[in-house]
Amino acid sequence: MRNAMKDKIARGEPALGASIMFPSPQLVEMLAYAGFDWVLIDCEHGSIGLADIELMAMAADASGITAIARPRSNDAADIQSVMDRGVKGVQVPHVNSAEDARRAVSAVKFGAGAARGLAAGTRPDRWGLGAKMPDFAEQQNAMSLIAVQIEHETAVANIDEILAVPGIDVFFIGPSDLSQSMGHPGNPKAPPVAAAIETTLARIRAAGKVPGMPATADNVADVVAKGCRYIYNHVPRILGAGASQYLKAARP
Repeated sequence: MRNAMKDKIARGEPALGASIMFPSPQLVEMLAYAGFDWVLIDCEHGSIGLADIELMAMAADASGITAIARPRSNDAADIQSVMDRGVKGVQVPHVNSAEDARRAVSAVKFGAGAARGLAAGTRPDRWGLGAKMPDFAEQQNAMSLIAVQIEHETAVANIDEILAVPGIDVFFIGPSDLSQSMGHPGNPKAPPVAAAIETTLARIRAAGKVPGMPATADNVADVVAKGCRYIYNHVPRILGAGASQYLKAARP
């Protein structure tokens, strides 16, 4: 049981993804065949339910793309629910402290004191027809990816204590919510927000950890150059860019 995306990041290579906010296993397949490394199944901002996650994760496994879910919240129950559908990891929103980060890890990994319940017969366990439970738990712990979102001024202030929490693979900076928390909603280029992003990226790199950020075609090269290895764009933006290019060519 491997997580190709997690392996790619561990090799220092950028993993490029796309986020989906509505139920569509077909779109998951299209993204895989288009060459993306991973897909973000967004339950925080989208209309995707638990049954939809399971079907989209099946499509991801079948087409060779890694499925990561963003749960509705950073609550342990929401995190466990998406993990039990068979995704390979989570992008946990609104992690503002070391305690938030520890709770996120506990909701994903199995073990003593963990918040994640160990249930036989779930899809990750091959419906109870796969490995023995101790082996399953060990494999899941090794394979699962945890990204925590640094998207509030409080999280920026607490970044060093968050970075010290073991078990986290990616520290993802969310520019939109960060800009809102700093009084510049929707403007991550505002000088205070841009400075906070650069400072946080530097702290993540200095700690030897992996940063992540969203990126469009216009700035993805810059995001990669800044050391980000967990990168995604939104499907509507990808579609919009392709449509604009096509229509511009057809209507000179």
